[in-house]
Amino acid sequence: MKLGICSDHAGFEYKCELKDYLKGKGYEVVDFGTDSTESMDYPDVAHPLAESVENGSVDLGIAMCGTGNGMAMTLNKHQGIRAGLAWNTEIGRLVKQHNNANILVMPARFITVEEARHIIDIWLETEFEGGRHSRRIEKISTRQSE
Repeated sequence: MKLGICSDHAGFEYKCELKDYLKGKGYEVVDFGTDSTESMDYPDVAHPLAESVENGSVDLGIAMCGTGNGMAMTLNKHQGIRAGLAWNTEIGRLVKQHNNANILVMPARFITVEEARHIIDIWLETEFEGGRHSRRIEKISTRQSE
């Protein structure tokens, strides 16, 4: 499986550690930046990651910024993206099981790198449940008339 990963300056050190961790588990990892702890704008890395998930050049994505919110907001502007923000393993499981999140977003300033590893593991191991959740996901991109 090919994973895309990105972070802003707040998540840079985590991204480096997680990239090595994922490679050690046998995943191919494509790094979309950033490349330092120097302040930068998270949309500059979020948009390329989202486009790569949408076009299938990577299978899934992982993104980090300080709170995770800026990344999630930017990623979810893309029609084919379901970016889920998770700060613990239960939410990591549910964003895949119920929402079929194709990008996992984590808040680097609010979790440890060890917690991030566990969240990623659970998210990658979890299968989408389908059923009623499929119907709900279909309604995300188009407004239903009343």
